[in-house]
Amino acid sequence: MTRAVLVDAVRTPSGKGRAGGALADVHPADLLSGVLAALVERNGLDPARVGDVIGGCVSQVGEQTMNVTRHAVLAAGFPETVPATTVDRQCGSSQQAVHFAAQGVVAGAYDIVIACGVESMSRVSLDAPFQGADVFGAGVRARYTDGLVSQGVAGELVAARWKIDRDACDEFALQSHQRAAAAAAAGWFDAEIVPVPIGDRIHQYDETVRPGTTPEALAGLKPAFYDSVLAERFPEVDWVITPGNSSPLTDGASAVLLMSEHIAAELGLRPRAVFTGFAVAGDDPLLMATGPIPATRKVLDRAGLRLDDIDAFEVNEAFASVPLAWSQELGADLERVNPCGGAIALGHPLGSSGTRLLGTLVNHLERTGGRYGLQTMCERGGLANALIVERI
Repeated sequence: MTRAVLVDAVRTPSGKGRAGGALADVHPADLLSGVLAALVERNGLDPARVGDVIGGCVSQVGEQTMNVTRHAVLAAGFPETVPATTVDRQCGSSQQAVHFAAQGVVAGAYDIVIACGVESMSRVSLDAPFQGADVFGAGVRARYTDGLVSQGVAGELVAARWKIDRDACDEFALQSHQRAAAAAAAGWFDAEIVPVPIGDRIHQYDETVRPGTTPEALAGLKPAFYDSVLAERFPEVDWVITPGNSSPLTDGASAVLLMSEHIAAELGLRPRAVFTGFAVAGDDPLLMATGPIPATRKVLDRAGLRLDDIDAFEVNEAFASVPLAWSQELGADLERVNPCGGAIALGHPLGSSGTRLLGTLVNHLERTGGRYGLQTMCERGGLANALIVERI
């Protein structure tokens, strides 16, 4: 069977997803085009050989509509013959792009393919796609008569279900910033970050990491999603999710270069990891953020591996309660979870996060000599993707 291998992974540094953020002046197509151009340049690859570019983006409206991945491919100077498409599996959009890309290589549909993602949350707001819209329709409303909730409230429900308190969430958030700051200081992100030129300046460091965060500062923040009506509906919720233990609004783009093993050998490129397993799972759309639990079980089963076989995990930190509930339910060692910090510190540019996590994971395995890495992330609607890579 043809094996799909990862050859390289790049990303922009994070920018705060608001007016005045480091990347707020960059159009999302241009943000993504920069990492695409860097990916082919640093590997000496003729972009005409790329069979497809599959990109993730969540808020596909405004500047991110009309297939933003295709616009990025053209802006990167790729030949017009290189196709591109944009997919949406909410927060896991670019991880789904990786699944599609690698599965395409295994199936023989592609020799070389790029999976990528972008989100400019400063230019396209999180609620832009559904302002004033009924996104559910009569059938969903009839099935869930009490109503579904936002991601933040779902994070609160997860915390309540697994009895995760405010102190645990804040402690996890503090550790995320400490790990990310230490990784940055040690140069661990240097191999994956592509600096972004903006006018007469260059943005090259993650803007969302807060090295000076303290327990006292986190403890002083108010709950972000408290609602008096929902408090009556969910009396078990203690309202522990704050801006400090949630992922911030973020701008960013990332991309990974995948190909068949024999094409990598033909081009003289070093395969860095091989894809060992894929899974996607659905779960309760009310709790929403629990999908990584069944997705992890499914991908381990498909790969014939046990949790103890995995050297490092990347579990997206949409909210601190998500990886904490995941680790509690599965019995995972938190020391191996997000060892370079996670989205609470490094940011969560929605459509870009999947390929960002993958690059960080592979770099960590190479640096530490680990063999297997598992990546999973929750997605709106009670969905989750999971994959396993093996370092070569």
